[in-house]
Amino acid sequence: MQNPSSTLVDLETKFWQSMVDQETDVALSLLCEPALMVSAHGAMKFDHVGYRQMAEHGSMVVKSFELSDMEVVFPNDATAILSYRVKQGVAPRGKGATTAQEMRDTSTWVKTDHGWRCAMHTETPIMAR
Repeated sequence: MQNPSSTLVDLETKFWQSMVDQETDVALSLLCEPALMVSAHGAMKFDHVGYRQMAEHGSMVVKSFELSDMEVVFPNDATAILSYRVKQGVAPRGKGATTAQEMRDTSTWVKTDHGWRCAMHTETPIMAR
């Protein structure tokens, strides 16, 4: 049986892959409703309909990702917080030019009756030195 940390890393990776593959239903199966996100664009709370709108009609798409420096903390048996570095390739929807970004991300996952679900995600740009 897989250990809890590996399970959460796999789920986080699955969520990222769902964005690259543009599989909105896969992402929704991993999200709490509502969920929160904090980024350089501010804080937002969204439900599944709102996430679908962002994922399928937002101006930018994720084309690639590489996760590293993964840390997992369990404050209790039903909560996991992941902190990691991500190198992501993003592009304007429908256009080929990909921009590379490096971020420090965190995700908070909670164990529900339906399995682990992501309740909150944050991303902070890593500034070039």
